[in-house]
Amino acid sequence: MARLERLPEPQRSHIAKTKLPRFDTRPWVSGPPLNLRRIAIVSTAGLHRRDDRPFSLESGDHYRIIPGDINANDLIMSHVSTNFDRSGFQQDWNIVFPLDRLREFVDEGKIGSLADYHYSFMGAVDPSDMEPSARKMATLFIKDRVNAVLLVPV
Repeated sequence: MARLERLPEPQRSHIAKTKLPRFDTRPWVSGPPLNLRRIAIVSTAGLHRRDDRPFSLESGDHYRIIPGDINANDLIMSHVSTNFDRSGFQQDWNIVFPLDRLREFVDEGKIGSLADYHYSFMGAVDPSDMEPSARKMATLFIKDRVNAVLLVPV
């Protein structure tokens, strides 16, 4: 595990000054059992389809839509942080986007179904800048009948 005191500058000071958002409401809700849930993945690994444009800090776009039937070879990572370790993703995409594992759970009856679409944010962005995108994504979840989201922070 990384320790703040062991990180080099400017990483240490950047992390130390980061303010976490506070919420006035409780975002967690109850719902049906897992075997009746329709699940979507939201990752912060900067993933996108091979034919999509790469992420860029200047572009202002914060996420990509990933079809539920995508194959591992069709997904690439364009995370903008030079300090981001891509080696785990290169060995097994399920580390940052566990779609194969969720497909297995559907086949075993452990979860009800998978969403038609999943999402990947560029994680090297201030979380408060992502809020408009997250609100838009919430409407997409409703259209896709998603009632559970697996958050995969990377």
